[in-house]
Amino acid sequence: MDDATVTSATIDRAVAKIDTTIDRAVAKIDTTIDRAVAKIETTIDPSEAEHFGKLAKDWWDPRGSSAMLHRLNPPRLRYVRDQIDRHWQGDGVGFTPLAGKRALDVGCGAGLLCEPLARLGAAVTGIDAAAENVAVARAHAADSGLAIDYRAGGIEAVGNEVFDLVTSMEVIEHVVDPAAFVAGLARALAPDGLLILSTPNRTALSRLAMITVGEGTGMIPRGTHDWDKFLTPDELTALVEAAGLRVTDTAGLGFSPGKGFHVGEDVRLDYFLTAVHG
Repeated sequence: MDDATVTSATIDRAVAKIDTTIDRAVAKIDTTIDRAVAKIETTIDPSEAEHFGKLAKDWWDPRGSSAMLHRLNPPRLRYVRDQIDRHWQGDGVGFTPLAGKRALDVGCGAGLLCEPLARLGAAVTGIDAAAENVAVARAHAADSGLAIDYRAGGIEAVGNEVFDLVTSMEVIEHVVDPAAFVAGLARALAPDGLLILSTPNRTALSRLAMITVGEGTGMIPRGTHDWDKFLTPDELTALVEAAGLRVTDTAGLGFSPGKGFHVGEDVRLDYFLTAVHG
């Protein structure tokens, strides 16, 4: 073998080694970028996910730590049904107004809203930041004979999928970036879709009822709410409009000893907001 052949082989090996080193470096950079992007894009607050994950085992117990949610659910469902019928010209009496439609519930907990939506005919996807909640939701749906696609994660978990109905109840006050969260909901909404949100208002009444009394007496688990993160209807409307949607309805969720929780005009405690693409 002459010197030229030896030199050529040596160069080839050196080039191959350099290429391998570059490929490894690029792969490492790509992985780092992917992790950074995922960290930036997520709207999940890990401490909030941990808090609600600890409540998972009692989620379906109407006398347990989620008892308040069970009391909220009937008026919540009535409002959702009313908005569904209004948007898709339903008759208000049919059993499956969501037949043929896809529904997404973001921050679904253990499925208190997902299961009724499935019974209304929708193909339902439920997303929750706490894996413990998703596990309980899957088990309960299976026991109930319902096929619901539950996923652990944030709004980012749906990727480029779109849904006819997107709901997120009492969730936005727990995320790290409300604007990014609403933008994610808007991206998941089909062109003729319907978005329904609910959240506490930032008022003296909500602080008194939900934190001083609710959490103070144990009716609501301590640490559930941060009053400073509550959004007023005007603030939420601005976020929704910034995401390219148009608000079509706002209604209050109030409470009285005689009526219990009910939907009305008083938004001081809690409220619903419905929107569509502008």
